[in-house]
Amino acid sequence: MTQSDTTVRIDIWLDVACLYKTRSEAQRACTGGKVEVNGQRVKPHRLLHVGDQIELSRPYGRKQTLEVVGLAERHVPKADAKALYHDTTPPIPEAEREMLRLERIYRAGIQRTHAPDKRERRALRKFKGKG
Repeated sequence: MTQSDTTVRIDIWLDVACLYKTRSEAQRACTGGKVEVNGQRVKPHRLLHVGDQIELSRPYGRKQTLEVVGLAERHVPKADAKALYHDTTPPIPEAEREMLRLERIYRAGIQRTHAPDKRERRALRKFKGKG
């Protein structure tokens, strides 16, 4: 049910357009200042119109820019959901893409599998300069 003459709440549209997994995740992004419409931070109840420019903050400091092409209040198939917006985000340079890949590998390698024991806590405090 694509409508071009009405308005839709931004949190609903972000969910329907498959830009966030759930509506509550889209609401958290709006409330947390991760979503801008036409250069202004928005709250989840902001009404969206065709032609609006959306900027989403993504992990690792990336920004995704979109132009609203269509509106829908109800879930549609994923292929139709991608037709609701035009992604105007510039492509990531190859060097930056490689850096992000290496950073993901590094972060996966340093994940803690246990809580620090007494010796590790002391070392952390000493490292942070707190004792």
